[in-house]
Amino acid sequence: MDFLAEMEPSLRALWYIALPTSLIFLLQTILTFIGSDSSDGINADFDGNLEGAEAPFQLFTLRNLINFLLGFSWTAITFYHSVANYTLLLLIATCVGLGFVWLFFFIIKQIMKLAENNTFKLADTINKSAMVYLAIPGYKEGAGKISISIKGSQKELNAISLADRIETGAAVKVIGIEGGSLLIVEKI
Repeated sequence: MDFLAEMEPSLRALWYIALPTSLIFLLQTILTFIGSDSSDGINADFDGNLEGAEAPFQLFTLRNLINFLLGFSWTAITFYHSVANYTLLLLIATCVGLGFVWLFFFIIKQIMKLAENNTFKLADTINKSAMVYLAIPGYKEGAGKISISIKGSQKELNAISLADRIETGAAVKVIGIEGGSLLIVEKI
């Protein structure tokens, strides 16, 4: 580390932040990809959700600190000779560090969307509106089909009516389930 001895003290301090932070980030990344990253290993003694913010994770964690310091230090080192005002340099580096933390939150939020349970359940259709796809015969005369949108997915399901025949294209409301596979509908 002889190259650090010849630098200005402020630039040397930035390198002292950047090198260990980069090493820790690299280790975290490797551990994440091999599956050893079940936790940061450090639990905060306080609630970092900042009450009212709808974040499923804490703001103050070791991983977020590393993300901030990584963006902060490498930005400051990169622009050290380009930006003459040291205060402005630190302000720019702080903004980039906060941007790294925000980017991490955004990525985690997108990944968490993949974990949502979008399994279709017939019970999700109760009290929903639908359109008749194939005419539904009157009571006890057979089943027709309806087209219904549930959780952003269009489904065609068998349906019966407890009243008169319902023609194709009519708007209906699902009022119940019969036999575990037939929807009971009524005309709107």
